[in-house]
Formats: sequence, C-alpha cells, structure tokens
Amino acid sequence: MHVTRTRPPARLSLDRGPAPPKPVTLALLSFAMLIVSLDQYIVVVALPDIGRELGYSAQTLQSVISAYAVVSSGFLLLGGRAADLLGRRRMLMAGLALYAVASLAGGLATGPAPQLAARAVQGLGGALVFPSTLAIINTTFAEGRDRNRALGIWGGSGAAGLVIGVLLGGVLTRMLGWEAVFFVNVPLAGAALVLAVPLLAADRPRDTGRVFDLPGASAATGAVTLLVFALVQGPALGWDSPWIVGAGAAGLVLLVAFVAVERRSPDPLVPPKLLTNRVLTLALVVAFMFMATFGSLLYFLSIYFQDVRGYDALRTGAGFLLPTAVVVAGSTLAGHLVSRFGLRRTLVAALAVGASGAAALGLAMSADGSYAALVPGLVAVSIGDGVVFTLMFIAAATGVAGREQGVASGIVSTSGGIGATVGLAALVLVANAGTHGTVGEELRIATAEGIQRAVFVIAGGIAGTLLIALNLRGPSADAPRSIA
Repeated sequence: MHVTRTRPPARLSLDRGPAPPKPVTLALLSFAMLIVSLDQYIVVVALPDIGRELGYSAQTLQSVISAYAVVSSGFLLLGGRAADLLGRRRMLMAGLALYAVASLAGGLATGPAPQLAARAVQGLGGALVFPSTLAIINTTFAEGRDRNRALGIWGGSGAAGLVIGVLLGGVLTRMLGWEAVFFVNVPLAGAALVLAVPLLAADRPRDTGRVFDLPGASAATGAVTLLVFALVQGPALGWDSPWIVGAGAAGLVLLVAFVAVERRSPDPLVPPKLLTNRVLTLALVVAFMFMATFGSLLYFLSIYFQDVRGYDALRTGAGFLLPTAVVVAGSTLAGHLVSRFGLRRTLVAALAVGASGAAALGLAMSADGSYAALVPGLVAVSIGDGVVFTLMFIAAATGVAGREQGVASGIVSTSGGIGATVGLAALVLVANAGTHGTVGEELRIATAEGIQRAVFVIAGGIAGTLLIALNLRGPSADAPRSIA
C-alpha cells in the first residue's frame, strides 16, 4: 500500500535570518565607536566661543566637558548590563538615537542650562553605545585570533576619534561656528542608527530567567555619578565646598548600599564569579591607570601647544596628526601582536615603550622647545597608547561568558572613566602648582614647567602599571585561546 507522506504544518519561525557578514558588522561597530570617542574632545577647542556666546562664566565653562563625563561614567555599568539583558543591538540603537537628538539640542541651545542638559543626555547615549559595541564584537568573534583582530580595528577607531575630534573641532569652529561641533554628530549618529537594522544581527529573545537588579543598578549608577561629580568639580568649587563634600559622602553611602544589595540579589548586576577572573580584574586596574596616564596626556599636550607654543585651534589640531596616525596603527596592530606573543608579553612591552616615550616627551616640553623635539617621544608614547588601549579590552573579554560580555565591558569602561577623572584632577594640581600669581612670559614659562612635571608623573604612572601587568599570569595571559 502506498502511503502519501505529508509535511507537518508550518510553524511560526523564530529564525532571525542570515547573519550579516562579520566585516560589515565590524565596520559599523567601529564607526559607532568613532562617533562616541570623537565627541569627547571635539568640544574642547570650541569652548572659548561657546562661553562668549552663551554666557558661561570662567568657573562654569568647564562644565560643558564635565556634564558629559559625569553622566557617561555613571551609566556605563548600567548600559553594559542593559545590553546583556535587553538586547545589544537594541541598546546600541537607543544610544545612537539619544546621541543624535542631544547633539541637535546642544547646537540649538541659547543658554548654559539647556546645553548642559543636552551634554548630559549625550553622555547617557555614549554610556549605551560604548559597551554595546564592545559586547557585540566579543560575542560575534571567537576568543583568540579573530576577536583580537576585530578589537584591534575597533580600538583603532576609538583611539583615532579622540584625536580627530581635536582637529575636526578646530576646523568646524573656524569655518562654521561652535554650533557645528554639535551638529556634526546628527548625520553621523543618524547614519549609524539607520544602518544598524540591516547590518547587525537581531537580538536574541530575552532570557526571562534573569532579572535587571534595578536596586543594584540604581545604587551603582548613583555612586559612580556622585563620586565622579565630586572629583570633576572639586578643583573648581573647592574640596571643602558643601556640594563636593555632600556628593562625595552620598556617593560612598550608595557604594556601600550597592555592595549590600549585590550580596542579596538573586541575579546581581556584577556577578561575583565574574570578579574571580584574574585577567578581567587586572584589566580593570590597567584601564584605570591607562586613562589616568595616557588619557590625561592629550589634555596637557593640547595646553602645551596653545598656552606655551601659542598655536591656534587649527594648528593645535594639526599637531595631533602624527600621534593620531601612530595611535591608530598601534591599536590595529595590537590584535596581531597579542595573538603571536601573548597578552602579558605584549602588554608589558607596550607599557615599557609608552613609559619611555612619556619621559622623552617630558624632557622635550620646555618653554622654548620645538615640535621636532617632541617627535621621538610622541611616536613612542603613541605606540604604547594605541596598543594598551586595545589590549585592556581584549583582557576584559578573555574567559568571560557571552551572556556577561556587556556587563564586563561596562565594568572596565567605568574603571577607565573613573581613572580619567582621578588622574586628570591630580595631574592638574601638579601642573598648576607653580603658576599662581604669574602673568605674561613668567606664566608661559611656569606653565611649561608645570606640564613637564605632570608628564613626568604620567611616565611614572605608566611604569607603575607595567609592574602591575607583570602579575598577569596563566595560559590565557601568554597564549590566548581560540574558542569557537
């Protein structure tokens, strides 16, 4: 007897469709990273014009920078956790949308209050974009050679954005006015937002067995935000100001509350097991020290060019072309180096080159020095900068489960943000120690000497980071695994 076989009824497919090509995904994520890092310094050279037109005082103008830094640092951990639980593509797109809208509002602002609010929202957008891009890369590319190369390209884009921002800010401010440093983000973020749908794989269905740990997220975000605010505004308001003392005390209370909440949470914001990963915990220390040292150097180099050498905004930006090229090359090459020589060897070597470069740069940054004298130090410190930037994120992802890549990215990014704040606050005090009461040529010479002191401290800090990196041990430190 002949039996006719029939196909079972078609079921609703949950197939997310074919995955986009990995190089295309990486290109978009690197572009998003460039947008976020670009904005950290693009506003710096436009600050004098912004202050004059919108009526900022000398004491409040720096808040254009700190409003972004405070909110971005405070929400990075929350952004990373949200990416893990709510969807990485979804959080990336939300961050890009916030970024575009806030940039438009910042350019249209007619006074300090609306502009500072816009900068805060930009910081929130960046806190969603940054860990989302990193988590997507770490879950798209297998640990080992493929991920190392991908993070090298992503890191090169981020490193380039920091310095390109200075150059682009000078060009836009001179040609189109200060508003352009805000408006330029609108088409950039808008394009990335539109391209995210076809070029990034759709998010997986949410794991209903996991909770968001809202109390822990709120405590962590509040603690970091208040502590960063106190560190950023302390030099301007005075360390004994009621605002600074109150913010610092409240931040510490919330930090204690966060630890208490995490101990009782069934699904903590920061899983305790995650912090037993020695490579990740060392990456947190390296990220803190990297941003406190390498990250602060860009600020002092900009001040040296403008206040000591007398460069205008455009020429200052041009002065960063050489270090930009070297940093991008170093970041891109880092993935190949760590795949060949191992994480610890590459990290130690890069820190040694960076420390020697910072020392050479400090020796050359005299009141009567030339740009040519800076070149050897600039090249060496930029090599270290680019390589270490990528390596600390490779380390942060090593041995971390895919479901926790977002929060791991958020933790290391938060550590770096706090390091940048602490480092710059301390180094500014070192640099300004001998400038009080000086004017004219005397002030220029005192500024150069102060910057030299700060750069030598940076060199010492990088050398100290090298000693810490020597403690990185284990198979994953010397021969990165290749996990399918």
